[in-house]
Parts: sequence; structure tokens; C-alpha cells
Amino acid sequence: MGRESEEHKHKRKKGFLTRLGPGLVTGAADDDPSGIGTHSQVGAQFGYALSWTFVLSFPLLYVIQTVAAEIGRVTGRGIAANLRRHYPKPLLWLAVGLLLVANVINLGADLSAMGASLQLLIGGNAVFYTLVFGTFCLLLEVFVDYRHYASILKWFTLSLFTYIAVLFAVHVPWGEALGSLVVPQVEWSAGYATAFVAILGTTISPYLFFWQAGQEIEEERRHHAKPLCITPRQADGEISRIKEDTLTGMAFSTLISVAIVFSTAATLHASGITTIETAAQAAEALRPIAGPYASLLFAIGVIGTGLLAVPVLAGSVAYAVSELFGRPASLDAKPNRARTFYGAIVFTMLAGASLQSLGINPVRALYWAAVINGVLAAPLMVLMMLIVGNPRAMGKLVLSRGARVAGWLATLVMAAATGIYFVFLLG
Repeated sequence: MGRESEEHKHKRKKGFLTRLGPGLVTGAADDDPSGIGTHSQVGAQFGYALSWTFVLSFPLLYVIQTVAAEIGRVTGRGIAANLRRHYPKPLLWLAVGLLLVANVINLGADLSAMGASLQLLIGGNAVFYTLVFGTFCLLLEVFVDYRHYASILKWFTLSLFTYIAVLFAVHVPWGEALGSLVVPQVEWSAGYATAFVAILGTTISPYLFFWQAGQEIEEERRHHAKPLCITPRQADGEISRIKEDTLTGMAFSTLISVAIVFSTAATLHASGITTIETAAQAAEALRPIAGPYASLLFAIGVIGTGLLAVPVLAGSVAYAVSELFGRPASLDAKPNRARTFYGAIVFTMLAGASLQSLGINPVRALYWAAVINGVLAAPLMVLMMLIVGNPRAMGKLVLSRGARVAGWLATLVMAAATGIYFVFLLG
């Protein structure tokens, strides 16, 4: 009887792991090197004071990413394709154009951080390493078929556990740290408000919307399934899978973000280091305070998360651009049969990798990417909420009233955060 029970538990565990996919990868990609740099700066500058924002952002992130996934799985089309079918084209062109610019700059910052981290580990030329990482990610995304590529991305998510390991290499005052998650420490200052918006901006990012919707369509094709709007009887099981997958991915993302803030708060902030501009700089700053192992793990994590996030950034643009022109968009397609899709990947990847070699500081450029993402996120969330409530797009599977309330609440919070950002920016 005990043996049967163990076998049943093993099957359930295996079933759970196989059900994870787009949501897990999307959540892990949310902790890209530029996001790690932002969280490092927040921990260094404010200590544990902003930790509570992750408790706030987690449900918002889960809700809106579930909406994105359901758009893809229910309609069988990506976000841009649905915008193209149901809304004015100038709005679509603006959204895709802003996404392209923001993602190129994000790619530049991420690849730059990866190159700097490898330089920290083995020496050499950071610009050369940046180009090598960009080329490697490009070849991986173009020439590996979707089934194997999805598996590779899942394995890359393990690199994020390095930030959990960093917590064991530093001394964290757990009472203060955990208390900061539930007791907000609010400062009425421009710096605090900017950091608050930066956390939301790096957490709720437009490229994640396009990517997860696109990945749900990839999974649909992989299993030779039809959109749920055509086969609504399958909806209960598929929507349940999407929620489980997305909840796991976003919880994983939030846990890693909190670990980074805790680590830098316990070391850099406690030692009086309050200015960190890049993830690689955070790794270097950790060395004399927390020892070489903490610095080593932090740098390895930057490279690992970059290898995961860079293809996601390029891929989300490729889905959006292809849907903009009504062209095939699939990682399973051969390059000569999806030229627009792979052309967008090549252009975005090479443009991002070249920013540093052209003398453009990608870290400073990331500031403008944050502005673009802030401008784009809330309006795009509005459009997504309109899509999931539109029977012409969703058929009988329009989002439930409760889920729509949660989605609109997430949209309202993001819009308010963007408004606060511009108040302090203009003030």
C-alpha cells in the first residue's frame, strides 16, 4: 500500500512538472539582467524598505500574465494579431513600434551585463563577450526546433537558484527582512517613488505579454490542438493548466526578486554602498563584503538569466512584428518559411548586441526603455482587457466577471504608477 502511494505521488509530481511551460519560462525571464540590476539598486539604496512592493506586484503580475496566456490559447492568435483584427491599425503600429525600441535597448543592457559578468569571472574584453552571447542566443533561437528549444529554456530557469544560494552566503537579519514584506515602509520622496515605479516596470513588462501569448500558440500547434474558442469543452482543463503554470512562474520570479533585494540590502546597504547601476557591478561590490562565493554566484546568475531572457526579448518582438504584417510566427517554422519572424529576431538581437560597440551606453539607454515600457504597459493592458471581454475574439470564453475585475485593478495600479512616475519626472 505504501509503495502504491509513493508511485501515485511520483506520477502526480511528474505530471505537475510536465504541465509547466510558457508560464514558468515567462516568469523566469522576468528576472533578466537589467531587472537584477534594478533590484540590486533598490536593495542597496533602500535596504528592505521596498520589499513590500513584491507582495503587491505578485498578484498583479499573475493576473495580467494569465490574461495574456488566455488570449493566445483561446483565440489561437497573439496579442498583436488580435489588435490587428479588432482595433485601429495606428494603435497597433504604435504598440509594436514602442515594443521594438524598448526591447532592443533591454537586449543591449542584458547582453552588456552578461559580457561584464563573464569579464568579472575570467577577465578579457566585455564588448567581445557581449557579441558572443548575442550570436549564441541568436543561433539557438533560429536553428533549434521548438520542442528542444522549450526544454532548453526550462533548464535555463535553474540558473535563478543561484540567487537563493547567495542568501546562504550572506548574513540576513530574517526578522527585519520578513517583516518588511508585510509592513510597508513608505518614504514620500522622488527617489522612493521612482524606485517603486521601477519595480513595477521591471516586473510587469510588455514583452512578457507578447511572449507568453505566443508560447501558448506554439504549445497548441505542438500538440495539434485547436483554439479553445473552437473547442470550448476543453477549456476547463486548459485554463486550469494555464493558471497553475502562470502561478508557478510568477511566484518563482517574485521569490528570486525578493532574494536579490534581501542579499543586496544585507550586504551593500548595510555597508553604506547605496549606488549600483548594473548587475555586474552588484556582483563586484559583493566580493569584499560577502566573500568571493557570493560574488561568483551572483555573476553566474546574471549570465544564466541572460541566456534565458535574451531569446524571450527577441522572440516577443518577432511574434508582434509577424502578427503586425499577418505573417507566420513560429519557432517551429523553418527560417525560409517564416522570414519576417526570424528576420525580426536577427535584427533585434544584432541591434541590441551592437549598442555597446557603437559607443551607446546601454545602461543609460535602459532609462528610456523604462519610460517606453511605462508608457506602453498600461494602455496595452487596457487593450488586453478589452480583448478578453470581447465575444468576437474569445467566443463563449470571455473572461469571468471576477477575473475581469482583478485584471482592471492590475491595469489601474499600473496606470497610477506610471502617472506617479511622470509627476516626479516633470516635477
